[in-house]
Amino acid sequence: QVQLVESGGGLVQPGGSLRLSCAASGITFGFYTTRWYRQAPGKQRELVAAVTRGGSTNYADSVKDRFTISRDNAKNTVSLQMNSLKPEDTAVYYCNVDNTLSHFWGQGTQVTVSS
Repeated sequence: QVQLVESGGGLVQPGGSLRLSCAASGITFGFYTTRWYRQAPGKQRELVAAVTRGGSTNYADSVKDRFTISRDNAKNTVSLQMNSLKPEDTAVYYCNVDNTLSHFWGQGTQVTVSS
């Protein structure tokens, strides 16, 4: 079965940095587009960043130039480096990958940006 497990969330001050990681089993990240989403209380889940099989990256305008998504094929992980964090970045962050049969999600990791 496919399992995705996020880690690296926590409490940081505005302007600080965090690095999130998503470890996969049962699926090879390098064969698919892999994405990070986030969901704040009372808001819809939104796409934050994506990396394709070919290595192309895409970012939401709200995080562009601050966040970087990357994939480590050897470790079968995808990471999200988050710099210059703002309070509005506070959310539960989820990694996602889809195949032809289903959508796969991790359990989420909480990121809180507050002074």
